[in-house]
Amino acid sequence: MAVRIRLARHGLRNRPLFHIVAMNARSKRNGKPLEKLGTYSPIAHSKEEAKHVTLDFARAKYWLGVGAQPTDGARFLLERAGLLPPRPLYPKMHRAGGAGGAGGAGGAAAAS
Repeated sequence: MAVRIRLARHGLRNRPLFHIVAMNARSKRNGKPLEKLGTYSPIAHSKEEAKHVTLDFARAKYWLGVGAQPTDGARFLLERAGLLPPRPLYPKMHRAGGAGGAGGAGGAAAAS
């Protein structure tokens, strides 16, 4: 069974509240989770108050350790919490054509 760590939306219209959950990758967005890991409130209630995140670090580490893959939204929150290393800003680009420096048709013409 493929397990994903993802956000399940709850709350009211225009007032979202997300549960950070571990669940089967093929289940619905708000389906029954295997385990609730925390909550995320993306809207601050006042100017002094910040966005609110609660997370059970031990259980999140456990699910990551057994191979659960986070979705993009959950990955962002886990990176901010320090559970995952941040992704590189500029991923390395690999050239097509392999080693040897000559790629494309030039390498094929030299071989024949």
